[in-house]
Amino acid sequence: MKGTYYYATGRRKNAIARVYLKPGTGKFTVNNHELLDYVKRDTLKMIIEQPLVATEMLDKVDIKAFAKGGGLTGQSGAILLGIARALVQKDEELRPVLRQGGFLTRDPRMVERKKYGQPGARKRFQFSKR
Repeated sequence: MKGTYYYATGRRKNAIARVYLKPGTGKFTVNNHELLDYVKRDTLKMIIEQPLVATEMLDKVDIKAFAKGGGLTGQSGAILLGIARALVQKDEELRPVLRQGGFLTRDPRMVERKKYGQPGARKRFQFSKR
């Protein structure tokens, strides 16, 4: 990418997103696909665009994101965090708005590990009295 751009990394579950943000017209690509072609769900598109809507930057910046690992939901959350961090790099005055919306907080929830003697993290094998 040529010119001035801002870079940030976002993480959620097992997904990692690298986000490049530069002034532009609102073009949005994820892994070299259009946003809706990649995520395919309107709810995920809405989640990803939340920090841009909150800061009224939806058609003022171009975003190029590269996501890997996890599933679509985790990648969407990672892209959201990356966008929020890149916006703060671009303009520090946006921090209170993004902080209030909760966009700068990394979601710490992870999948609980499977325990031995059980089929899953919490599920137990069927109990037999006899």
